[in-house]
Amino acid sequence: MNTQCDLCASDNKLSLYKVTPASNLGNDEITLCETCLGQIDAPETTDANHWRCLNDSMWSQQSAVQVMAWRQLTFLSEEQSWAQDLLEMLYLEDDVLEWAKSGLAEDVEKTLDVNGHELKAGDSVTLVKDLVVKGANFTAKRGTPVRNIGLTNNPEHIQGRVNGTMIVIIAAYCKKN
Repeated sequence: MNTQCDLCASDNKLSLYKVTPASNLGNDEITLCETCLGQIDAPETTDANHWRCLNDSMWSQQSAVQVMAWRQLTFLSEEQSWAQDLLEMLYLEDDVLEWAKSGLAEDVEKTLDVNGHELKAGDSVTLVKDLVVKGANFTAKRGTPVRNIGLTNNPEHIQGRVNGTMIVIIAAYCKKN
């Protein structure tokens, strides 16, 4: 195990991480710090600025590090132009690129509003139905705006603050603003 994170060069709480699926390209384990590991395991907690470190680590000679850099840049490139720029500069051998793509979750269900529009964390929505909020003793009325929503592990649910209370809302009862 290295004495620093293979992605960000931190030396804080290091552990080995197996890059899946397994590959025949050599070592498929890399060393990650607590921050990188936490954000890879829970993408909703991603701090995009932390991943600017990939500018250096994407040039690693280790295939597994290249694969993880490519995957993180691909994830970030949807909302971060700097990540898209780095991704365009990154060159991977064909077999390494195939390995990187094989680990992406392509069948992930998207969270959709009542009209079929994809919802993302940070979006604003409007309720299209009165919702009785159990345990909070109020009804969230139709037309109530919910700003800066969060996504949950269930693609049918979102979370947001209504009347100062954080609640889970069925996405089909919302309309994207």
